[in-house]
Amino acid sequence: MHPAITEILKKYNCQNPHEYKNALKEIMQEIALLGLSRQNFFYNAAFYGGTALRIAHRLNRFSEDLDFTLIKANSHFDINPFLKSIEEEFISFGLKLTAEKKVKAKDSGIESAFLKANTLEHLLKIEKVNNTDLRINKNEVIKIKLEIDTNPPTPPGKVETLFLTEPIPFSYQILTLPSLFAGKLHAILCREYLGNRVKGRDYYDFIWYINKQVEPDLEYLKGKLVESGKWDKKIVLTKSDLIKLLKEKFISVDWIQAKKDISPFISDTKELEVWSTAFFQSLLSKF
Repeated sequence: MHPAITEILKKYNCQNPHEYKNALKEIMQEIALLGLSRQNFFYNAAFYGGTALRIAHRLNRFSEDLDFTLIKANSHFDINPFLKSIEEEFISFGLKLTAEKKVKAKDSGIESAFLKANTLEHLLKIEKVNNTDLRINKNEVIKIKLEIDTNPPTPPGKVETLFLTEPIPFSYQILTLPSLFAGKLHAILCREYLGNRVKGRDYYDFIWYINKQVEPDLEYLKGKLVESGKWDKKIVLTKSDLIKLLKEKFISVDWIQAKKDISPFISDTKELEVWSTAFFQSLLSKF
């Protein structure tokens, strides 16, 4: 096993199977980013979403998916060469992963793939512990969804170049914090849920942005709302408009389901006790 991977896992100081799985998933995400960087993926694309916020800005929660957006729309974008690069990167670190493109059920501007690896096999390779301690099913698979928006709005989000030093130093492009916040606000306002499965992670991130006093990129947000059919292209989107939209959205949220969704990704669930329509609407005064 590559010593860099072993050293990274030690920093997490995992105490139980759940923490080991979250740590392994994050290590896999960073290796995948390295593989994409080597293939010059970030010449034309930028990292965004909850995992981007976690890796780049130390958001205090784990995240599952890898989300990217092209800088310019490209309906002919092919994800396959980049998936091969990710697989090769894992091999170079002594790990085995399969990267498979998801077949689209219908035409869309999203290219998707799944990165899959055996949970127990990888943990036993990296960490010298017994499975009696880990208590993980030998057939359990860690799955990371990778999505690329190939048809970003006009104008696109603003980007910056950042760096990671593990597993080795490399650079990547990411949306700036204002554009990341705009993307999160779009998710809150437009994400479609199956049944009542509210994505509480969106609301956890919303609190983070508010506490950091990040001003959303309203131009980028407007473009995404127009793209989703939620805003008229001819009308300017103002801060007051956004606050009104969020107030209305918070009224409709099932906060019990939202808390259930976020709980596995944070260490202290007591901070969720205050979650309610009144609490989130009160945060809007900090805008």
